[in-house]
Amino acid sequence: MSISAVTTLPPEWDDDDRMEFMFSDFKENREVNTTDWDSKMDFWTSLMVRTCRDRGTVCVNLQDLNKSFRRKDKSPLGLGTVIQSMARSGKIQRESEFAANVDCGWLSWGVGLLLVKPLKWTFSTLLGSSRVSLEESFVVIELVKEKAADLLRVYQKSEFSNCSIVSFQDLCALSSDICADESTLCMALLQLQRDKQVTVSLHEEEKIVKFCQPGQDRVSPVSDVDIGIYQLQRSEKLLGERVEKLGHEADKCTEEARTLLREGKKSQALRCLRGRKRVEKRADNLFAKLESIRGILDRIAQSQTDKMVIQAYQAGVSALRLSLKDVTVERAESLVDQIQELCDTQDEVNQTLSGGVSTGAEDMDELEEELKTLLDESKPDSISGLPAVPAHGLQPSHDEVLSSLPTVPHGSLNISTEQLEEELNQLTLTESGVQQKKRTMQASRMEAAQ
Repeated sequence: MSISAVTTLPPEWDDDDRMEFMFSDFKENREVNTTDWDSKMDFWTSLMVRTCRDRGTVCVNLQDLNKSFRRKDKSPLGLGTVIQSMARSGKIQRESEFAANVDCGWLSWGVGLLLVKPLKWTFSTLLGSSRVSLEESFVVIELVKEKAADLLRVYQKSEFSNCSIVSFQDLCALSSDICADESTLCMALLQLQRDKQVTVSLHEEEKIVKFCQPGQDRVSPVSDVDIGIYQLQRSEKLLGERVEKLGHEADKCTEEARTLLREGKKSQALRCLRGRKRVEKRADNLFAKLESIRGILDRIAQSQTDKMVIQAYQAGVSALRLSLKDVTVERAESLVDQIQELCDTQDEVNQTLSGGVSTGAEDMDELEEELKTLLDESKPDSISGLPAVPAHGLQPSHDEVLSSLPTVPHGSLNISTEQLEEELNQLTLTESGVQQKKRTMQASRMEAAQ
């Protein structure tokens, strides 16, 4: 299959001059032209990884790469060097070595792994051979980790997430959209087993996979309890399928009886109804067994939940015991007493400070005198020039002006108009006399001043 049919080619793929350089072999010594050597290596490395990702595979071999990257009847000459460089840097690994690093019975599975001639590869490594076999398969580490993460995520979101053990056939069907073939699935499972997320084994010639459950850092080995639960779940599934099948048979018998009855074949219709009764009876028996198995599974699930709760309680008790290791009732009472004493001391200090600082009587007199002086100085000049207000009320003045004024009447104001006019004339004469006296006094002051 042409590479252009499964992946997007780089822009320089149509550049003849550029691709002539890319299709040429690598120089034996990288130091001759480091830039050209590295650019060619980066080109083929990224294109190889991209091709495998687009195909959905995680393994490559030189023979397939030569066919995939063929251009104008020419194959790249340096792909063997690219594979060796990627292997040295840890980007790829021989498929046999990748599987051998995991302690499991993969060879006994017979699931189509390309584990061919490992002894020949070992001899080639010991002898220092630099050639890469055309059929030698390599695992791209980056891609197999991506597949492993995708497989684990699909399992956790599937209906099998409540089952710790899943058959290999069910897992193949579950991962059909992720893994292109069975070999890719096995590589992903090997990576998950490396990460301690799954363990694989055989049970009665059946391939089973146990996944790590939520709340666990790593998967536990397959135990007898796990096998028992797996068998109960398989029995539940088979019984459910049989009950459903018997239900379809009973419906089919009913339809046949109706058809025969319309045709007037009453005896044959009765036989169909008797057959339906037998089918329904078998279905009822199987359904009762199915309910018993479901009850057992429910009890197991409840016991596992109880076990988890008990473990949580135990962890809580241990943590609480450690946290209260140095705490006693006597120490707590002593701390409370110390706190109370400190609080009482603080209250006394606050009360003392709130009383203020006392001063002597002499200091208070001096302060009051200074305050009086400040008040006198703060009065405006216009106010300070006025005569003082008498402290014992208003007294009659002996001033000549005031003595010339008439007295204030104390009686009633029942007087005639003639009397008012007479009073007015007297006031006018009095006012004239007052004005004349004022002028006389002013003249006297002026003469005195001269």
